[in-house]
Amino acid sequence: MMNPTSHANAAPPEMAAAAAAPYLSVNNVEVIYDHVILVLKGVSLQVPQGKIVALLGANGAGKSTTLKTISTLLRGERGDVTKGEVQFKGERIDQLTPNELVRRGLSQVMEGRHCFGHLSIEENLLTGAYTRQASRAELKQSLEKVYHYFPRLRERRSSQAGYTSGGEQQMCAIGRALMAKPSMILLDEPSMGIAPQIVEEIFGIVKDLNSKENVSFLLAEQNTSIALRYADFGYILENGRVVMEGAAAELSANEDVKEFYLGVSGAGRKSFRDMKFYRRRKRWLA
Repeated sequence: MMNPTSHANAAPPEMAAAAAAPYLSVNNVEVIYDHVILVLKGVSLQVPQGKIVALLGANGAGKSTTLKTISTLLRGERGDVTKGEVQFKGERIDQLTPNELVRRGLSQVMEGRHCFGHLSIEENLLTGAYTRQASRAELKQSLEKVYHYFPRLRERRSSQAGYTSGGEQQMCAIGRALMAKPSMILLDEPSMGIAPQIVEEIFGIVKDLNSKENVSFLLAEQNTSIALRYADFGYILENGRVVMEGAAAELSANEDVKEFYLGVSGAGRKSFRDMKFYRRRKRWLA
């Protein structure tokens, strides 16, 4: 028997649609560099609010270009979005400037960290709050939150960033993004050039920020194994196209993903010679 109050308690259709809409949506995007080089070919992906989504693939697959398309940093590299659109919180954003996106809650941590080497760690962090009209007390509160998640940065707060380790600079870059109080962070190759134990520490902090601060993440990563351990969902790029997508656990268990990206199959680890053979039978490129 139908509950007579169920219809009265149901959310209005427009509210239900808003709740179901993806937080970030990239829709059939095509990107060309220098008016000649086609880099992204009909890329579509979604990031739900409060989730970690991994963008995976080999070097040159188009991961960084996808992030720069979202953050509108392509223009500085003579790149153009020739088809498709990007939406964030239901609003089209691919025509906005990067600082307008930061004010809307979307920040990018670039590949290679890009810290200001001549500034101290704390000065680097404070530059991340330039889009905010924050009081001194609010800035102090934001700094304390960053130091809570990255205690190494508190210890090195007065050190010149250029003289800190790669892992500390990556923490600084993520902390600087947090100073803008983002609801979503685009994180490009966080494991690049960093010792494995520090990579684990950084990914653990990303997971904490996601679960405790509700920050959504789209992270581009070549290290497929660690990315899928911490992500909720994943997309795999090949030559500028999305060739596979799915829940992180499903991708981790997929035999093709094991062979082509993890170097492992049901028969154990493959040699490089074997890998070349297996690449010829990729189902998604057949």
